[in-house]
Amino acid sequence: MRSGTAPSGLRYAVRRSGSSVGYCALSIRCGTRDEAGFPGGIAHFAEHTIFRGTKRKSASVINSYLDRLGGELNAYTTKEEIVIHATVLKEDLGKAARLLFELATQATFPDAEIETERGVVLDEIISYKDNPYEDVYDRFEGMLFDGHPLGKPILGTAATVKRITPDDLRRFVRTFFVPERMAFTLVADIDEKILEKRALALVEKVFGDEGPGQSGEERQSLPSLEPLPPFSKTVDKRHHEVNAVLGSRAPSLYDQKDRITAALLCNILGGPGSNSLLGRELREKHGWVYNVECTYTQYAETGSVAISFGCDKPNLERCIAGIDRILRRLQEEPLSARTLKAARKQLLGQLAIASDNGEAQCLSMGKSLLAWGRIDTCAETRARIEAVTPEALQEMAHRLFAPDVLSRLIYL
Repeated sequence: MRSGTAPSGLRYAVRRSGSSVGYCALSIRCGTRDEAGFPGGIAHFAEHTIFRGTKRKSASVINSYLDRLGGELNAYTTKEEIVIHATVLKEDLGKAARLLFELATQATFPDAEIETERGVVLDEIISYKDNPYEDVYDRFEGMLFDGHPLGKPILGTAATVKRITPDDLRRFVRTFFVPERMAFTLVADIDEKILEKRALALVEKVFGDEGPGQSGEERQSLPSLEPLPPFSKTVDKRHHEVNAVLGSRAPSLYDQKDRITAALLCNILGGPGSNSLLGRELREKHGWVYNVECTYTQYAETGSVAISFGCDKPNLERCIAGIDRILRRLQEEPLSARTLKAARKQLLGQLAIASDNGEAQCLSMGKSLLAWGRIDTCAETRARIEAVTPEALQEMAHRLFAPDVLSRLIYL
């Protein structure tokens, strides 16, 4: 892998793969948390509407530009980033990369196209509300970070999305879509020196060889996260299925040691493996739940951990009691050396398999560049996971799941 920073301030990384497929991504350090002074949901709306026309291409041309090559073009928004990415045959990687930069720097936001996309986003908000498993998690984080920008919904609300104007979108993009907030990543079966040369040539063509300008404001510190008492709320949704979330605030993206411990603990509890403690107890042994997982989301200043499950109403108390037993056991009994070794191995295996996916690798590289300005090696990641001790996991279980910090939200 080769990485660096272009004269414009844009960070980049390229990596050679063994596939005929090429991947590229443009990651931008702005998201829902950066919407102060703008209508809520504008980051997500901007991600949608940059596809609605540029100075050189109409919406229809953009939509078919990579399709006719057999490629794919996509984007997503989180609370801290917007990412535009593409997958194509490696010989078409240059076309895809140029399109990403065109979308990010030359979007025109035509009035008629904006109104069309507004309807799409409003329908997305409605459909999201109709999915209780998704909605309960979104509302849980809103309550967990109540009064703080991280508590805002990524989609915004129908009222805020209706207020977004083309001028708002242009101002948002001018403020945040600037090279010093960007990371450009490429993964393809092309010599890394050649890939790097092409990447730098494209960046220079788009931004010139001048140093970072003044238009892109550095990420402002958010209001301090005030401690909040844990909450327990039940909402009558009159659904046939119960959807519930239990969780708390967690280590931040920059809490290097503790975030690895938290990630390993959550994987043990409710990761994708069928042998996770929660899945084995609630689903495999008793059949109480349709699904159960433990997710850990990391932000710049903080994080969140959430145990989510769906079940029939008669099983709700059984599930909560079962979860409580597992959490107490983790808090009271350190894992044996054998169990911890197996847990480390499982997480390392999952990470290795994920990194073998070119698209996942490309996106992960961009996230790392935005967060830390560098990309950890496999050896560094392995060393951090291997360093987690039974005592550290036990302490983290207390920190994240003690009764005096654990919140819950239940949709009945």
